[in-house]
Amino acid sequence: MASGAERGTTERVLTLLGLLQQRPLWTGPELAERLGVTARTVRRDVERLRTLGYPVHAGQGVGGGYRLGPGQDLPPLLLDDEEAIATAVSLLAGAGGAVTGAGDAALRALTKLDQVLPVRLRHEVRALAGSVESFGGGRTPVDPEVLTTLARACRDEVEAGFDYPSRSEVRRRRVEPYRLVASDRRWYLLAYDLDRDGWRSFRVDRMTGVSARSWRFRPRVAPDAATYVQEGVASRAYPYQARFLVHAPADTVRAQVPASAAVVEPRGNELCEVLSGAGNLDFLLMHVLLLGHDFEVLDPPELGRRCRVLAERLLSAGAASAGPGDTDLD
Repeated sequence: MASGAERGTTERVLTLLGLLQQRPLWTGPELAERLGVTARTVRRDVERLRTLGYPVHAGQGVGGGYRLGPGQDLPPLLLDDEEAIATAVSLLAGAGGAVTGAGDAALRALTKLDQVLPVRLRHEVRALAGSVESFGGGRTPVDPEVLTTLARACRDEVEAGFDYPSRSEVRRRRVEPYRLVASDRRWYLLAYDLDRDGWRSFRVDRMTGVSARSWRFRPRVAPDAATYVQEGVASRAYPYQARFLVHAPADTVRAQVPASAAVVEPRGNELCEVLSGAGNLDFLLMHVLLLGHDFEVLDPPELGRRCRVLAERLLSAGAASAGPGDTDLD
């Protein structure tokens, strides 16, 4: 069993390593002051780090000092609890990013981090990972500290509060947070709004003054987080919503429209249902028409009537411009 003196030396050496990782260069007196030891003890601790495989370089004279250099045998990065958790959440945020290959790289890095974390932190990071869902690809960056606060509140099942714009004013919202959801453009929080007594989705980049409270809550029966937020972004946020049956495989149509613009669900192998929203019905028709597939209007009924009006207008325009040999139109 290690003695108290040995434990003290080990903790001091680890602290020294952490300081060397914080900035490129430290002078001997600076390190001695931060560690509360003599310059001679600092030199001894530097030698201990070198023995462990850390390439600590020392420079003499003006501008000299200690710096941690790169090396093939450099042991794992030393992170304190808060840094490790923040790193994990940032990697989660990067997974599925807009840059080609960045998502896979973030997931690989997260896997490596999971392997070297202490058990207590490994459980916490995995729990935070369970509070994050996504649909789509890269998105607008948000403060990782805000993501960490919200992910912890989801995991710990404690109320959260934040200021949020509503029409022409900013109001304080009290919520029971359920999941963070990453769309192809932004981060959202799915939560039960205590003041409005219902499920709501909130854009994280619009939040200010985010805090987690100590009041725990019993989780309610919740909708599927990613589906709820995607439907809200693609349709419920607009005055008009429409459903179409498109004569093409779901994967084909998903490749044609952003995840934030429409929800695409398979209906067999060769058909899919598209749910979308817009400021007017003509806009919706134009976009589904430009997909280049046959389609049927499922809802709302007035959209079907609008199709017939526009079809007659287009046929009339085509007939007026047809030449003598144009007897058939494809």
